[in-house]
Amino acid sequence: MVLKTNNWKTIVAAAFVAVSLTACGTASNGGGSDAAKYPEKPLVITAPSGAGGGWDKTARSLSKVLGEAKLVDQTMTVENKPGGGGTVFLAEYVAKDKDDPYKLFVSSPPILINNLKKEGNSPYGYKDVTPLAQITKDYGAIAVAADSKYNDIQALIDDIKADASKVTLAGGSAPGSMDHLISVLPAFKSGVDPKTIKYLSYDGGGEAIAALLGKNADAIGTDISSLGSYLKAGKIKILAVTSNERLGGDFKDVPTLKELGLDAEFTIWRGVLGPKGMTEDQIAFWDKTLKALSENEAWNTELKANDWASEYKNSTDFAAFLAEQEVVVQELLTALGMQK
Repeated sequence: MVLKTNNWKTIVAAAFVAVSLTACGTASNGGGSDAAKYPEKPLVITAPSGAGGGWDKTARSLSKVLGEAKLVDQTMTVENKPGGGGTVFLAEYVAKDKDDPYKLFVSSPPILINNLKKEGNSPYGYKDVTPLAQITKDYGAIAVAADSKYNDIQALIDDIKADASKVTLAGGSAPGSMDHLISVLPAFKSGVDPKTIKYLSYDGGGEAIAALLGKNADAIGTDISSLGSYLKAGKIKILAVTSNERLGGDFKDVPTLKELGLDAEFTIWRGVLGPKGMTEDQIAFWDKTLKALSENEAWNTELKANDWASEYKNSTDFAAFLAEQEVVVQELLTALGMQK
């Protein structure tokens, strides 16, 4: 994710953009016949969260189009492994699957944030996996229930300023993570100390939305792509989006934070990653395959259906991007007093 601000420009700006990386795969048992056969058995793509959130939708859309477009001949299964905003899954993955190129996963900025923050952190990060490709970009949004008293972001901010303890914000990831940053961003940009804001974390966007609709939260911060169906069903109102310009389609009437006088942009990237032990030939296979996916008409249709924008980077470029973001995220967390 990428965040632009005035104060804390380096800080909150980078936080949103940070997250997953690795040495683009070291490797080398890719000799001829074995390399030509990969993949020769079913693959698993993991969403490190519960159903309904951005990771889950990304994994399912990815496997669907790769199969239907015949870009991958083998069966692809999606599994959900929630817990700790992705930290539970990553610990198990690094321990058990570091040499299994048939188990991939999707991720976004939390893979960097979780490794660098002080509380609820993960000992593992981008250096323990192999980035294969960035495939989409998304934006953050602040939403409330359809019957909420809040009809604009300023009213919510005013109540937080009056008494932060009486307003509950929620998100589908742990404190100090992406949804947390999205949730507190509007109030922070209005002069509120983000540490005073009440935030409840859930395992995935689906649980966070359930909390909102169940009156356990006053507002949520999450990726806007996960809110489209709830908006169309009349269950929520979206008060603001973190894009630089208004989005189209179902979100055309949602104002940006910038046009509301809050100079901040928050872009959420999502990518595909594999185990650290992948060979050069296996990485090359995914470079070719995921590049073809990014240019496929069925994938572009899927992007539109999920309110995502295409943003493709191959393994090398993705790894370089993540290396840069690690530095920025560390600066952000240090400024917030949340670094290890």
